[in-house]
Amino acid sequence: MNQMNWHAVHPEMVLLGMACVIAMLDLWVTSPRRTPTYLLTQATLAVVGLMHLQGFTDGGTEYAMQRMVVADPMGHLLGAFACLAVMVSLVYARPYAAERDMLKGELFTLSSFALLGICVMQSANNFLVIYLGLELMSLSLYALVALRRDSVDATEAAMKYFVLGALASGFLLYGLSMTYGATGSLEISEVFKAVGTGQINKSVLVFGVVFIVAGLAFKLGAVPFHMWVPDVYQGAPTAVTLLIGGAPKLAAFAITIRLLVEGLSGIGADWQQMLVVLSIGSMVLGNLVAIAQTNLKRMLAYSSIAQMGFMLLGLTPTVVGMNTFSAANGYSSSMFYIVTYVLTTLGSFGMVMLLSRQGFESEQISDLKGLAKRSPWFALVMTVIMLSLAGLPPTVGFYAKLAVLQAVVSTNVGGYIALAVVAVLMSLVGAFYYLRVIKVMYFDEPTDTQPIVSTGEMRFVLSINGAAVLLFGLLPDGLMTVCREAIVKALTT
Repeated sequence: MNQMNWHAVHPEMVLLGMACVIAMLDLWVTSPRRTPTYLLTQATLAVVGLMHLQGFTDGGTEYAMQRMVVADPMGHLLGAFACLAVMVSLVYARPYAAERDMLKGELFTLSSFALLGICVMQSANNFLVIYLGLELMSLSLYALVALRRDSVDATEAAMKYFVLGALASGFLLYGLSMTYGATGSLEISEVFKAVGTGQINKSVLVFGVVFIVAGLAFKLGAVPFHMWVPDVYQGAPTAVTLLIGGAPKLAAFAITIRLLVEGLSGIGADWQQMLVVLSIGSMVLGNLVAIAQTNLKRMLAYSSIAQMGFMLLGLTPTVVGMNTFSAANGYSSSMFYIVTYVLTTLGSFGMVMLLSRQGFESEQISDLKGLAKRSPWFALVMTVIMLSLAGLPPTVGFYAKLAVLQAVVSTNVGGYIALAVVAVLMSLVGAFYYLRVIKVMYFDEPTDTQPIVSTGEMRFVLSINGAAVLLFGLLPDGLMTVCREAIVKALTT
């Protein structure tokens, strides 16, 4: 048997090779629009995404690199979604970056390396590989935040992100080291077996899990490890904010499943309680503080915190009974939620970039006043996105919230039903600030009369983005089915 199995990691190998090629070729690109670099990057991401999609379709599970890497349907599906998210992000980012002297080769190469880190995390079967992917992604994002060197806000955001990110990485690394000390293995499947024997030092293991959950909560932006989210979302250039708030959420979900479910489900009762606290705290604080925000990016940051709390809700009840149905039900609901949240996030920040222009950042909620009169179509797109974030039908956000709540209530445990009630109440609170954006667009007089100027490509993709939010809300079964299939195969192989 070939212990390296290069075939299992060929999407990552192609992405790494092409990222290096793009970095070199960009040295000879003279076009101010960076057209050759942009097109080659998009082609690379499309090919890598199709490779992951083919891997998911094949449905098999392969191990590679001395079992340090696993190529399974869940990793492939999340990898395909991550590639698509970065592709859409770059479509939105290109005109925005061109007007702010940010359209350089570094934007494309760093985005590719961040995606490589995401793909590595999603296919990790070893603590070292998880940390390697995490640092590759994080270091690329730190540099992207500081890409606009003439901006004081961007530089400040980069420093905050770097310092707090390093702290979170330290938490996660310390937790992984404690877990290794308790179980004697770095391989996730071996950790699962060691925990199942019952012959480990549980105190040391639980101590390590506390730090692991803290590190994961930081990457997800969950309370009380959320302090970086509003400042970085607001301070970073909007193009980079989208790169931070999109695909990396998929990677954070993937390593949460890998570590807590595939490796440490034997002590699920312990980390389950931690996730309940994180979930409630995130939903309450995120929704309440978002009400007071006048900056749209900052409001979307607190919205992200609340949304991650709702996603974590789906990971909490599935330990009850540890049967396959409850596990597939809860985890697949959370996966569906994170995928659809990334879809709506792409649209929301895409709208912010569409309305921005050179010398003007459309960051305040008041900047959307009268948008329905200036551009009825894009006001409709923004309305669909806001309704989805609020969880109102017929958008995909409604079905995502319903799926998570169904997974929680189906346990028939009083505590979980109470948790579902809290989630519904917090969703009602959250609906206020999403509907306020719609009210501003349709019922206030416009203060900005400048024409909306953007590329045809961006307008087309943003329209498709909004249509997808509505379409998946009307026909969610296909996406939910593939999420459930990916989770079941990940848990049973």
